[in-house]
Amino acid sequence: MADNRKEQERAELHRAIWNIANDLRGSVDGWDFKQYVLGMLFYRYISENITAYINTGEHETGDASFDYAQLSDELAEEARADLVETKGFFILPSELFENVLANAPDDENLNETLESVFKSIEASAQGAASEVDFKGLFDDIDVNSNKLGPTVAKRNERLVKLMNGVAQMNLSYNGNEIDAFGDAYEFLMGMYAGNAGKSGGEFFTPQEVSELLTRIALGNKKEVNKVYDPACGSGSLLLQSAKILGRDGVRQGFFGQEINITTYNLCRINMFLHDIGYDKFSIGHGDTLTDPFDAHLDNEPFEIIVSNPPYSIKWEGDANPLLINDPRFAPAGVLAPKSKADLAFIMHSLSWLAPSGTAAIVCFPGILYRGGAEQKIRQYLIDNDFIDCIIQLPDNLFFGTSIATCIMVLKRNKSDNSTLFIDASKEFIKVTNSNKLTPDNIKNVFDAYMSRQNIDHFAQLVPNSKIAEEDYNLSVSTYVVQKDTREVVDIIKLNAEIEKIVAREDVLRREIAAIIAEIEGAKA
Repeated sequence: MADNRKEQERAELHRAIWNIANDLRGSVDGWDFKQYVLGMLFYRYISENITAYINTGEHETGDASFDYAQLSDELAEEARADLVETKGFFILPSELFENVLANAPDDENLNETLESVFKSIEASAQGAASEVDFKGLFDDIDVNSNKLGPTVAKRNERLVKLMNGVAQMNLSYNGNEIDAFGDAYEFLMGMYAGNAGKSGGEFFTPQEVSELLTRIALGNKKEVNKVYDPACGSGSLLLQSAKILGRDGVRQGFFGQEINITTYNLCRINMFLHDIGYDKFSIGHGDTLTDPFDAHLDNEPFEIIVSNPPYSIKWEGDANPLLINDPRFAPAGVLAPKSKADLAFIMHSLSWLAPSGTAAIVCFPGILYRGGAEQKIRQYLIDNDFIDCIIQLPDNLFFGTSIATCIMVLKRNKSDNSTLFIDASKEFIKVTNSNKLTPDNIKNVFDAYMSRQNIDHFAQLVPNSKIAEEDYNLSVSTYVVQKDTREVVDIIKLNAEIEKIVAREDVLRREIAAIIAEIEGAKA
């Protein structure tokens, strides 16, 4: 009952948050306005985070009335160095969200005030270990943009409304409920992504798919060294491991790379909002395929890799003569086509995977059966027994595409020289115009993956020699026969019934003929 009530309260909170966010944008496109709402939510969060941290420390020493928000900037400066080392950033009391908000309605230069505060927060980390994690975090909140209004006065009016709206979101920083902000943030990203269609799907993976991917990658592990996503988007997929194992279950933290600068910023914000310390995550900005963030591999490869990379994007491929000798791609002897980089992400992930690790990657279905270079890469993967499982997902699960995608699971140290195929195309429920995985659907697929047993019409363990005979076709439908739902007809019984009908028809015809003859005789 308590869980149901908690879920109901969560749903009500989400509805209220979305109504506020939707109202705030006015005539501005929701996708364009997301940076303002999400960025302001982050500003409120770190303000409350640092205030709660300082207040707790003072209260524990006996000063129950202490409130950092009421402290003078001069006195607060004394703690700057310690706070930057501990929290990774510093905010003066006058720069806290609640204090800027209190003065906002009368601040004719609110846009300049906010711009100054954001720069000050980023500057507080300069020269510190956290510098790279804070640099540019507020770049996408352009307080001088015409999207907010044609004049300074109109922009400030919108900014006041934005701050009030974010303040009204029923969230509070509490050590026991640290995911309140993170949960709200991911909810908003999901809503924005859903409304944005294709562009939204490129930066956010639905939570249910994220959970399935992560559970498969984790298997029975209770802790892992670190988690990696080579195309991390907003970071929600990375954070699933923390939700399942707890933050302490990921010893060295969360690592990823993202090519889009706005999404890169959203990802770092997402880490902070889930109370992941700056020393527990490292997100690189750039092209993973041609300019990987090699610092991520300095210590050891990754036990867990989860990813939903962009489908069939273009990349340099063989136009770059250096790539064929890249240790990530060279083992296959061929590069993924320039027009379809999907298998390049697969090869990159395999290269960075620990010997005891597992990678679970969402794939465009075409890479499972197309010929040419892609077939040669599949041959390399199968002949070396790197593919653990292929899972066919239902269609219409993702934002902006109705395509039925797949999951490819990779392992470096397999022993059975076979590949498991799972047909999960029917594992979903219909929600409005989309399909969704339920907890039962996720459990069904996970259990089948872990058991590695044949299940009629659902799972088939196939020797790799058989896959070679099929020209390395990895389509699930090639190996898992769908259940024939057509009605089974008993031909003998059907023929007997037809004979009865024909016999009865003959009787009726004779009876009708007799009646007609009788009528004709009467007329005569």
